[in-house]
Amino acid sequence: MRNLILIAHTSLDGFVAAPNGELSGFVASDENLEFVWRLTDTADAAMFGRKSYQLLESYWPTAAGRSNATKAEIGYSNWYNAAEKIVLSKTMEKTNSSNIRIISDNVADEIGRVKQLPGKDILIFGSPAAFQTVFEAGLVNSYWIFINPVIFGEGIPLFKASKTKVNLKLAAIKQFANGELALHYISG
Repeated sequence: MRNLILIAHTSLDGFVAAPNGELSGFVASDENLEFVWRLTDTADAAMFGRKSYQLLESYWPTAAGRSNATKAEIGYSNWYNAAEKIVLSKTMEKTNSSNIRIISDNVADEIGRVKQLPGKDILIFGSPAAFQTVFEAGLVNSYWIFINPVIFGEGIPLFKASKTKVNLKLAAIKQFANGELALHYISG
């Protein structure tokens, strides 16, 4: 069975974005991107909510071809283009692209079926509403939480109020030069 692995950047106080979805409080670094690119070695699919998909789709398909692209940008862009994209959305139109799967109904059942298909792991990037849906259904196997050295005070939380309790085991920690910490937790 394929694993579903969350990759999410949060503020120290647990927000994935400021109140209006702004990401300006997160300081991107090539070191961080290279680390995330290496996480894609075990995955052949990416899952998003519609907004996160549209945000990533506006940059990554052409990032490798930019004249100043770094090795990590080229590597991640190439992975992104080859990966199956699974978009959880009730409003996104169907597409003719062979590597985009839109799931709008029976999300937990459909993701459960996708996890049973042959292939590598599935990475879910940010997408707090989509993440909450698969989290509540018990479909997430592990979590890479990147804690950024910023406090938003308010914003869009990664975890909403939930009656679901999940015990986790810390599997790895990575510290970055910009002060960010990556914590890898597995369900356990």
